[in-house]
Amino acid sequence: MDFRELVQERYSVRAFKADPVEQEKLDLVLAAARLAPTAANRQPFRIFVFDTKKHRAELQRLYPRDWFVQAPLVIGIVAVREEAWTRRYDDENYAVVDATIVFDHLILQAADLGLGTCWIAAFDPEIARQLLNLPQTWQPVAFTPLGYPADDWREKKRRDLTELVTFV
Repeated sequence: MDFRELVQERYSVRAFKADPVEQEKLDLVLAAARLAPTAANRQPFRIFVFDTKKHRAELQRLYPRDWFVQAPLVIGIVAVREEAWTRRYDDENYAVVDATIVFDHLILQAADLGLGTCWIAAFDPEIARQLLNLPQTWQPVAFTPLGYPADDWREKKRRDLTELVTFV
């Protein structure tokens, strides 16, 4: 499928089959994340891949929805602030921006391979920090289940471009 079809067809999956994700597909998803652009190519992120069978209870503490642990894997991304590029004019650190770009590449690659994801930011960062054993300067950014969808595609409701774009 071409890119336009891909972004149109990708949706937030909230029901997953128990089928395992093939290692080759997981490798492609992780490779897409590694290839994502980051400010000054610093790559200030870390990716954590959880086997949901082994970590079900901990993941349920992180995000208490049954469908979150239906997929065979959950992936988390963390921003590493001390490795990130910082804009000199206002000291804006780009670690979180970079991590979100990386995560989006990961999610789009997963969709292209027929895998489902759902971007989760509604988690307690302290629980995430404990689960991942993170230093205080590392910031958990997002999590997603990764697996084969067990639900059907739903049309996305999006605002009209005239509300979102200003030509100057």
